[in-house]
Amino acid sequence: MKAPFGNTDHGNVLLSALNLSIGYKNRNVENVLLEDLNLQVKAGELICFMGPNGIGKTTLIRTLAGLQTPLKGSVLSGPSTDSPLAKNAEKNISLVLTDRISAVNMTVDELVTYGRYPYVKWNLKLRPEDRKAIELALEQTRITHLIGKKLFELSDGQIQLVMITRALAQDTPLILLDEPTAHLDLNNRVEIMNLLRKLSRKMNKGIIVATHELDLALQTADLIWLAGKNKKILQGIPEDLVLNGSFDDIFQLKGYDLKTGKVFHEPWRDISISVTGSGYEYLWTKNALERNGFTLSDEGKRIIIDNKDGNLSWLYNHQRYSTLHELILNV
Repeated sequence: MKAPFGNTDHGNVLLSALNLSIGYKNRNVENVLLEDLNLQVKAGELICFMGPNGIGKTTLIRTLAGLQTPLKGSVLSGPSTDSPLAKNAEKNISLVLTDRISAVNMTVDELVTYGRYPYVKWNLKLRPEDRKAIELALEQTRITHLIGKKLFELSDGQIQLVMITRALAQDTPLILLDEPTAHLDLNNRVEIMNLLRKLSRKMNKGIIVATHELDLALQTADLIWLAGKNKKILQGIPEDLVLNGSFDDIFQLKGYDLKTGKVFHEPWRDISISVTGSGYEYLWTKNALERNGFTLSDEGKRIIIDNKDGNLSWLYNHQRYSTLHELILNV
């Protein structure tokens, strides 16, 4: 199904923010949150927008969606045109905010149908193409089995999937989401982020996600917008921003090594251990030992990981242990 505006070939620019400053104005006094932003969103691209609390993530999402007036600059459709993105915004942008739904007696299919309202006439009668768009959206998010259920019967994760489905049914080239994984458990957070990544690729959407999910963003995003110092936004692929220290500089991570993806554990035992092994068994053995205060060293006492025929065990001091817990108690 062709998106309603522009050419959505992969890499085509869908949105441009030019010299954009965002924030609030109160009695002619401006509170600028982010300024002089020059941003682009391309088809087939998943962007994660990150930064400390209160930095302006929601404000930028609302401004890009046309719900809030910029303090300065403009948001345009395409690379650099005179066409404001807010023009025909309902056919340009789908928006998923964190606001709680009050109409909990609404059914899943009723909520998803709202995504087609920009296309129906005054009588609100759905056309065959509208029904097809709804069916396709339900299939993409795999929630067809929830049709007919009322919203109060759903989990938070299921409701978030329904909101994304409504956005897909709206069939816009751009989807903006504000904290879509907030208050969800790990399994649902992973499912949502993987779904958004797949949709950006398969449906060739430009997707912006404002999120706190640092670990998931690093593994799923094509591009990171990182808001922080001097009211600016740094842009880059996740790996570059990790390696050049941008994340450490802005978030001031405490006790977490972003380059290794691990919490720092201070050795409190005067015991050095040498581990021989490979694969994920080695990584989890190393994690268990460091978490329990051991120092890993090539010169330490030797532990051998044995995983022959799928029977995992650890050899230490001529003894074999079937669990890490048992091993650690005897080191």
